[in-house]
Amino acid sequence: MSILDRKLLRDILRMWAQVLAIALVMACGVATIVIAVGGYRSLEQTRTAFYDRYRFATVFSGLTRAPLHLRERMASIAGVSGLELRIVKPVLLDMPGMAEPATAIAVSIPDRGVPAANRLYLRIGRLPESGRPGEVAVTERFAAAHRMAPGSTFDAILNGRKRTLTVTGIVLTPEYIYALGPGDMVPDPRRFGVFFMPRAVLAGIFDMDGAFNDVAIRTQRSADIQAIEDAVDLVLKPFGGTGAHGRADQISHAFLDNELVQLRAMATVIPPVFLFVSAFLVNMILSRLIVLEREQIGLMKAVGYGSAAIGWHYAKLTLVIALIGIAIGAGAGNWLGHGLTTLYARFFSFPFLIFQQSLDLYAIAAATSALAALLGAARAIWSVVALPPAVAMQPPAPARYRAFLTSDGNLLSPFSQLTIMALRHLVRWPVRSLLTTLGTSLAVALLVTALFSFDSIAFMVDTVFFRAERQDATLSFGVEQPPRALQSVAAIPGVLRAEPFRATAVILHHGFRERRLVISGVPRQADLARVLDLNLDPIGPPPAGLMLSERVASLLHLRIGDLAEVELLEKAHQMVRIPVTSIVQSYVGLAVYMRAEALDELVGGGPRISGVRVAIDPARLGDLYTAVKQTPVIASIALQGISRQRFRETIGENITIMTSVYTALAVIIAFGVVYNSARIQLSERARELAGLRVLGFTRSEVSSVLLIELASIVALAQPLGWILGYLFSWSVVRGFESDLFRIPFVVNRSTFALASLIVLAVATLSALIVRRRIDSLDLVRVLKTRD
Repeated sequence: MSILDRKLLRDILRMWAQVLAIALVMACGVATIVIAVGGYRSLEQTRTAFYDRYRFATVFSGLTRAPLHLRERMASIAGVSGLELRIVKPVLLDMPGMAEPATAIAVSIPDRGVPAANRLYLRIGRLPESGRPGEVAVTERFAAAHRMAPGSTFDAILNGRKRTLTVTGIVLTPEYIYALGPGDMVPDPRRFGVFFMPRAVLAGIFDMDGAFNDVAIRTQRSADIQAIEDAVDLVLKPFGGTGAHGRADQISHAFLDNELVQLRAMATVIPPVFLFVSAFLVNMILSRLIVLEREQIGLMKAVGYGSAAIGWHYAKLTLVIALIGIAIGAGAGNWLGHGLTTLYARFFSFPFLIFQQSLDLYAIAAATSALAALLGAARAIWSVVALPPAVAMQPPAPARYRAFLTSDGNLLSPFSQLTIMALRHLVRWPVRSLLTTLGTSLAVALLVTALFSFDSIAFMVDTVFFRAERQDATLSFGVEQPPRALQSVAAIPGVLRAEPFRATAVILHHGFRERRLVISGVPRQADLARVLDLNLDPIGPPPAGLMLSERVASLLHLRIGDLAEVELLEKAHQMVRIPVTSIVQSYVGLAVYMRAEALDELVGGGPRISGVRVAIDPARLGDLYTAVKQTPVIASIALQGISRQRFRETIGENITIMTSVYTALAVIIAFGVVYNSARIQLSERARELAGLRVLGFTRSEVSSVLLIELASIVALAQPLGWILGYLFSWSVVRGFESDLFRIPFVVNRSTFALASLIVLAVATLSALIVRRRIDSLDLVRVLKTRD
């Protein structure tokens, strides 16, 4: 081992606490890269593999009813590589040990062979056979929620008749990786599932012999998807086609895409924060170390060591710190990455999900971190290279102090001399003071970014479930019913109030922009489901015109008074122009509203209702559930209370995990910045502080010189951290915004206060550790040290 390497080892051991503090900050950046990029790759590669192996469809379309002989016509469309003509029906389930009705989707599979699109992954058991009418295969998460195994039975209301079904197999499908029930904002496998039956059996139950009502199409990789969708629409238009759409509008795929966007944002935004702070800390340590070792550097140059060798010595010190951080970060990232994979498994139904640990990911994280550290150390190392030996062997010129704030110092007269000493040191090194303040403020900002989600989600729950959607349950019909169905629902035991609604699928156009969505018909005096304006006050629907949510208006660049082109999918794709009369607020989906009478006139065919929203007497829930299970026309029920509880539990768990991670990261930043700053200040001012002790000042008075300086930096960091946290939170809201849902941007004052309290607590701990070192200073040794 060379002399410089032995010196390097001694320096690391002597500064182990500061080295560890910097390494931990750097480890956070490495871990974040490994988690976010690794999670992104894991989810994307797993999804791609599952889609390809099990032939997930590229184009989908629903319809009313069409003959099977259309297969040849659609198969001949250019770019189509395979298609599956299916029967897909919503059904109610009566599950053992469950009072409320569950909802399911019944999907047909070929009587023989495998589907040409959307194949099933068989986890256990076998697929149902067409010669055995009561057999079904169920999705894995639904089976797990009800502890099903091959041989288990449950009851389903199929086409108005209750039938007992027997489970033969448990499966997964690329079509329902994220299985979301009607009216739910997060998956609830206890109340929503998917089961598969042979085509012949399902056709006999629903009177669909020789017919289909759903098509799933596989396309060639180079196919023109829009041209295929147009061709499919042309074929299915006479048969009630609801409009072909691609994967982007398929709910399961859309949620997976949204998760990938969030992971990409996490990998882009968070690591640079830690790399900046670690580079700043490396610069602080090396700059001070070089100042302290000026004479040693001059001596090394005088005895023959070149500038390059000495510069490489300090670069190696930087790289050692980086390597420690990389090792810790890689280990933590690997462990947390597996935890993230486990979390994915709770939401997404994949047959496999492996956290990717490719070497290039760790290489990228290591190279990025090492480069950030070297960039932070570059200025300090250059000062070593440029320092002539004769100059280096002389002590640095003493700093020049001037009058602080005023020439006579009257403005500082209320402060003691010790306080002035502390404040003067801040002004003497303005750039370093500013960077230290910025580093501490980033800890505050990270905490605000994590904690604001509690405020936003609470506000979102209050708005969605208590201001807008105030019903206890939503009953949806399999097919639209005449208005008299409202009276039938109102007569169900336990129903206190009932409000009808109508929903029709459309494509909204404005110029070259378009969006596939649903127009909801709103009663004139709606009370259970209200439309909210941008101030979140309820408003009634105008006699005519569209009420667009803010998201829809933004996507289509529509304003009040503009004419929107509405393509009616249920009316042979007829185009109608309708004025925009209101811009409203909605945090879920792409919401568009019209008065119910205006929608009836638009669609034609007379007044119809798609379902009923009801308020329920809690004392008669059992009677209501029993009646719903015995009402054939009801295809699904969404229970608002259970949906709200499930949403809170799921989102609450995610927020708790995220907040815990962010809090740990913020604590590490705060400790790293404050502790290193305090240690460097102690090294710089040790002789000055020892001199004060010799002059008779007490330990607490001497410590106050350093602690006041630290307290000033931490105090100045708070408002800056609040501003940065506010901006980071806003960027998170904008980054997570999608057509599926929007998080309202709400940050309460208590969030800023809590973030500051946590950082102040960490800063206090750091200061106390340094205070102990001040109290234990060896006065004789320190005073013998030359300036």
